[in-house]
Amino acid sequence: MSYETLLQKQFRFTRLTVLLLSWAHDHGYELTEGDGYRDPRVFGPIGTRRGYGESNSAHKHRLAHDWNLFRDGVYLTSTEDHRPLGEFWESLGGTWGGRFQDGNHYSIEHNGIA
Repeated sequence: MSYETLLQKQFRFTRLTVLLLSWAHDHGYELTEGDGYRDPRVFGPIGTRRGYGESNSAHKHRLAHDWNLFRDGVYLTSTEDHRPLGEFWESLGGTWGGRFQDGNHYSIEHNGIA
């Protein structure tokens, strides 16, 4: 893939998120929003940790989302529960947090931050 600006990655992240949500629904899952954008006024600028989360986070670039996963009305919390969605996300070119003990995290890498 050729070089993408941050804005181009944000556009791609949004498009891929639609595909993930649709795939999840088609496979019997439902999702609700978890953590999305982490505003630097609350969580500190890139490189600063204020509150929970990492100091360098794709959430601060609008390139990550944590999803709450459900099946048959049951809240699924383990990384393994997210594996089918995570592997689908990776097939789209995304980064799945299940590879680093954050199973509900779906992102796109930017400047080495996922």
